[in-house]
Amino acid sequence: MTPAPHPDHGMEELCPAGSELYALALRDGHIGSALAETAPCLLRFGLLQPTVDDPSRLEPVAAAVALHELLRTSEERIADERRREARLTKAFEPLLRAQGPPAGPTGEPATIRMHSGLDRINQAISHVMADASQELLAIQTHPAHTRTSPALFALALDRDQALLDRGGRIRSLYQHTLRHAPTVHARYERLQGDVEARTLNEVTERLLVFDRAVAFIPANKDRTLALEVRLPALVDYLVTVFDRLWHLATPLYPRAVRKPSLDGITPRQHAIAALLVEGHTDTAIAERLGMNVRTARLHIAKLAATLGSESRAQLGYLIGESGILKQEQAAQ
Repeated sequence: MTPAPHPDHGMEELCPAGSELYALALRDGHIGSALAETAPCLLRFGLLQPTVDDPSRLEPVAAAVALHELLRTSEERIADERRREARLTKAFEPLLRAQGPPAGPTGEPATIRMHSGLDRINQAISHVMADASQELLAIQTHPAHTRTSPALFALALDRDQALLDRGGRIRSLYQHTLRHAPTVHARYERLQGDVEARTLNEVTERLLVFDRAVAFIPANKDRTLALEVRLPALVDYLVTVFDRLWHLATPLYPRAVRKPSLDGITPRQHAIAALLVEGHTDTAIAERLGMNVRTARLHIAKLAATLGSESRAQLGYLIGESGILKQEQAAQ
């Protein structure tokens, strides 16, 4: 069998196999090159070196010597970063003078900033979330044509758990179409702390609010642009919108609730019926309810069969005559 590849790591995170083999070499004074293949990191970091008279025999570099060399390398790297900081400061100094004083009568930081690119957006969110200590309010939407990458999922999970570990709480809103999404359930199975999630048929675009002081909202359809909002009046407005939607939503976690069907018509079909009588197309209905067009048309066909409709025009009439929309409002 082909051995598993050696994990990639830095010197400060020496793997268990490397630590054990290096300790053995220090005790015995040498090891064979064949044995060193189980921990190639020791040669890569210079902790083992071949002897002059027998290349198949590897001797360990003394631990004190190795530590000194690694610390010197670290010091050189820090010095390089400081020189880079000095060059950046020198390069931006005339630009900062040319810019003049910050906008605003009191010289406060910009209250609305634009971030471009997913990496910069996630970096900005991470920085703000690292300072948050009280609460995250989130409206999470996942368009049908996009999928969350494992790397972004892991990043978001780590950020959420760090906030919970600091004593904060998380409240998240999703569309009903995501009640059974594996990533949603995987998230709440792993998080430990004060977490709650609810769902609605329709939600706004994605929204993140930290400590009711900083908000992030998308600035274009594909979410490659985002606005960071620190204007108190606007953040308060977004919090109010979230709170109103939250009270209308159905609990998902930690207590999942399934709405009962009324007269054989499911809650999803009630939502579709309301949009049908407003004159929306199948495509518009699918987009607003977070499903693909094929699924929306399947629900419409089932709704038509339940009401005995033979045409689109007749379906709208039967929905109005049946009173199912009034029943749905009464149930809420």
